[in-house]
Amino acid sequence: MSDKSQRFLIDNTHIRGELVQLDEAWQALQATATYPAPIRKVLGEALAAISLLATTLKFKGSLILQINASAPVHMLVVQATSENTVRGLARWNAEIADDASYNDLFQEGRIIITVEPSDGGERYQSIVALSGESLADSLKSYFEQSEQLQTRLWLASNDQKAAGLLLQRLPNSDDSLVEEDNESWNRTLALSDTISAEELLTLDAETLLHRLYHEEDVRVFAQEAVTFKCQCSQEKVEAMIHSLGIKEARDIIEKQGSIEIDCEFCNTHYAVNHLDIERLFNQQSAPSTNSIH
Repeated sequence: MSDKSQRFLIDNTHIRGELVQLDEAWQALQATATYPAPIRKVLGEALAAISLLATTLKFKGSLILQINASAPVHMLVVQATSENTVRGLARWNAEIADDASYNDLFQEGRIIITVEPSDGGERYQSIVALSGESLADSLKSYFEQSEQLQTRLWLASNDQKAAGLLLQRLPNSDDSLVEEDNESWNRTLALSDTISAEELLTLDAETLLHRLYHEEDVRVFAQEAVTFKCQCSQEKVEAMIHSLGIKEARDIIEKQGSIEIDCEFCNTHYAVNHLDIERLFNQQSAPSTNSIH
């Protein structure tokens, strides 16, 4: 299993962790576009981050991490689902220097995390200003401001692999153990801060966990596969066209000969002609979505 997520618990504490290492999924994402090296690095880290954060979902759906900025990278977005699929992209509007820093890439930025249940549940979105010198710094600030469970991430990526480590402090209703929990959390953070990007990218999960926490009682669970997969489809394209109405769809066909759409995430090309339009609007029931994604 080349792309895997490894869940673990540190026994006798209220701390859970997740380790993810992405190879094929990261390569598949890079195959969809050519990214300048500084953007590629952050995009890889973001893909690892969203893979880690999605493991905290308690329902079927997806989690989206998006960075919006004024320039030069005006959008970076990654998505992971409860089925352990991931995808992502970045868009920029100016030349990117080879030595561009994180803050050079995202000027006047903000980070947005969106929870989208697939069962019709309520959509949730949280937005904070971008801060820090790295994506891991920004996510640390995000969790500090959003009043969620204490969460820390360590992220790394290169052209071959994207990887990350997540620690999360679980709630404890026993007030008498607060001091002990604080000590355990701070000790585990200190151990985790010794990890290097090279170790995240090159060591297997068992070796890495032993390297960090060999003095702790660590309980590991079965590894889970992570795959690159886009949610676009012909059905979703047709549903979006159906939402335009038959008059507008026919007008576009008359002017252009067909309706053509390219998925931004995977570059799949969709084309709908006049026969497709007539079939689509003569169906008994309308498709159920108005987004190709």
